[in-house]
Amino acid sequence: MMSSSKGALSRAESRQALGFVSPALVGLGLFTLFPVGLSIVMSLFNWPTFGTRTFNGFGNYLKLFTVSPDFWPAMRNTFVFAIAYVPINIACSLGLAVALSSRIRGRGALRVLFFIPVVTPMVANILVWKMLLQPQGALNGASQAWLGINLPHFLADPFWAMTMVVVMSVWQGLGYNMLIFSAVLEQLPESVIEAARIDGATGLRLFFRVTLPMISPALFFATVMTMIGSLQVFAQPQLLTGGGPGNATQPIVQFIYNNGFKFQDLGLAAAAAWILFAVIIVLTALQFKAQKKWVHYEH
Repeated sequence: MMSSSKGALSRAESRQALGFVSPALVGLGLFTLFPVGLSIVMSLFNWPTFGTRTFNGFGNYLKLFTVSPDFWPAMRNTFVFAIAYVPINIACSLGLAVALSSRIRGRGALRVLFFIPVVTPMVANILVWKMLLQPQGALNGASQAWLGINLPHFLADPFWAMTMVVVMSVWQGLGYNMLIFSAVLEQLPESVIEAARIDGATGLRLFFRVTLPMISPALFFATVMTMIGSLQVFAQPQLLTGGGPGNATQPIVQFIYNNGFKFQDLGLAAAAAWILFAVIIVLTALQFKAQKKWVHYEH
């Protein structure tokens, strides 16, 4: 009798729990699972925005690899950005977190100051940078007034354009990883640090032999997330350089956007998106495999 009442209560609780989560499940299905499934189907079709849709199997993928003139440059630009952005972001944010973990006055205010670009609208940040980097912008004006020299046209030269995209992106995202590292550094056991100091570890030796291994899980998390974000970069080159000059700063997500919404080739855009997804999965899996050699978890 009691067991049957418990079973009925458990079923009632399950129905109530399902009722509470059903709005989230409906949203997940409509706005995530359905679009993902549809994009797989679209990648196998000639799928114009308007017009007849015809099945062509893996034709879109073959077209990207063999015919499309912009696909490989876009992939190259994406990897160039990621290779430059990820280590600079991690190194700068970690160094900043270490500096702000010391007993300096106003470190809380400094953390807020460095975190502001993360929470301010990215579009506004990019437009401010674009105005600064123009030949008639404040940066070149200050250089002429104080040093008497003209700076290069940063957004018209392929090298400088990509450099500015990286610099602006590091400035934009620096505070996020800094906050992660700061939180982890605050939680490090003082007893371990003091014991290492007693054993003679100081300065860089203390950091690389003691501190860095203890924060390696956070470092691994930040590296993976930063890498994934860098491979999906879009707003910075789209608004700062327009992918130019030429296609010198066009990443793969901008290539997907242009083919889907400008050239009305949704099938090709979907195929490129799934190629990017595969690249991210492979690189993330490699990072998870490699982390066994350098990430140290507490047991």
